[in-house]
Amino acid sequence: MANTAQARKRARQSEKRRKHNAALKSALRTAIKNVKKAIAAGDKAAATRTLQASTAIVDRVADKRIIHKNKAARHKSRLAARIRALA
Repeated sequence: MANTAQARKRARQSEKRRKHNAALKSALRTAIKNVKKAIAAGDKAAATRTLQASTAIVDRVADKRIIHKNKAARHKSRLAARIRALA
């Protein structure tokens, strides 16, 4: 355990930040899962709408550096490609 007041405060801040980051990461995974469900249902219009909503979440998480911007771009690209393939 932290011995100094400064170290105790840093431990509190780190834990608070970890929980916040975990919540954002969870929201990201949920958004991606929702798009995959829409794709699996075969409804291209619904999948497109869901992708637009989840793209905002993916970008927001990447802007906060919870995930790397390239990973965000990869997720968006793969989901969009799967929607285009529905036809």
